[in-house]
Amino acid sequence: MINIRLANERGAANFGWLDSKHTFSFGSYHDPKHMGFSALRVINDDTVTPGAGFGTHGHRDMEIISFVTKGIIAHKDSMGNVQELPKGEFQLMSAGSGVTHSEYNGSGTDMLKFLQIWIEPETKGGTPGYQQKDFGQQQGLTTIITPTGENGTLKIKQQATLRQLYLAQDTAEKLTIEDSRKVYIHVVEGELQVNEKTLNAGDGAQIADLATLDLRNQNEQQVLALVLELP
Repeated sequence: MINIRLANERGAANFGWLDSKHTFSFGSYHDPKHMGFSALRVINDDTVTPGAGFGTHGHRDMEIISFVTKGIIAHKDSMGNVQELPKGEFQLMSAGSGVTHSEYNGSGTDMLKFLQIWIEPETKGGTPGYQQKDFGQQQGLTTIITPTGENGTLKIKQQATLRQLYLAQDTAEKLTIEDSRKVYIHVVEGELQVNEKTLNAGDGAQIADLATLDLRNQNEQQVLALVLELP
């Protein structure tokens, strides 16, 4: 099963300083057909004007992933982290028993674009945590987040794995899926073929009951996508 979520069918919110596209129900956007997928609860595709951002606010019992596709995030949280998150880097904040943070466009002149992904943790509570790392732009699949933190990956409190996929023109990757696992693919840029389906930038695919995926780029533009394996 491969169900496509087209970019232009996502929910939307525009506050002037923030233009956000919601893959799943979020804020004032509610669609009972799109409440999440397995432990995946949120994929927000956010564009923030220069100098603007999200003031200090709280979270708990959620694994929050941020991935910058343009610009830089200025991050500050109640754990004492004051960080900048530039294009291409991944941030994983485990909210645990409770954390507050703020996120701003770190530039006064350039737009910020980033994806924010929320995954429900396997167990609630626990000490909040913060991780950040640049994994480069290696072609093919690069593992970013795992439940164990093995091989230098970021460690998440869920049986979930996040991989980054870069495909140059006329290249392909095969992904083997463990029994009963689900997969969600979000295309950031380019046109990606997933088995017999075609996904463009902003599109997503919910995948279940498949053993393998053929991931191909048959066009000139490079493909960048995020591949989530879920319980």
